[in-house]
Amino acid sequence: MEQQKHIKAEDAALVERWRRGDISAIERLVGKYQGRIYNLILKICANPDTAAELTQDTFVKTIENIDRFESRSSFYTWAFRIAVNLTLNYCKRKTTVKWTSLDVEAAGDGEQAHQALAAILRDEKSPDPSQIAENRELCRLVQIALGKLDEEQRTIIVLRDIEGMDYAQIAEVLAVELGTVKSRLSRARAALRQLLEAL
Repeated sequence: MEQQKHIKAEDAALVERWRRGDISAIERLVGKYQGRIYNLILKICANPDTAAELTQDTFVKTIENIDRFESRSSFYTWAFRIAVNLTLNYCKRKTTVKWTSLDVEAAGDGEQAHQALAAILRDEKSPDPSQIAENRELCRLVQIALGKLDEEQRTIIVLRDIEGMDYAQIAEVLAVELGTVKSRLSRARAALRQLLEAL
């Protein structure tokens, strides 16, 4: 909690410097969050090119709207909110977007995945092979199941279970009530569980 306050204060100071025209402050904020925002978008839309473009659009939008940013929220949640809105709008426009797994094997390059797994299994310092195989299979199944969820459900699971945001942050990012976050998350997890059981 103390660390979150420190990060929020640090970001607020950078935003103030940014507003006064300090380019290095913009660069620091972009550098600090672009990887996380790219990963968030990639997990929702599953297309690296689209994720890179939407990440860039997110920061263009933050730069254009920095004067509208109010320090009631953290820069982190504000930028994530912009990223999620842009991504969901993109997905709605592209109604035929096909979600594909981010896993190499599920994406069709099975030979490369098998070679990578074989290399890990040969390494004596690696964890127990059965554990690795189980984890890889579980990750693959989760990715397939995530791909079958609608964007709204996928987004809330990514924000909570992958990004580790708390309910208040998710409510801020999605611009919904706290109770709505809890009910949407509950429905999304139930849907994911059903899909996993079917797989």
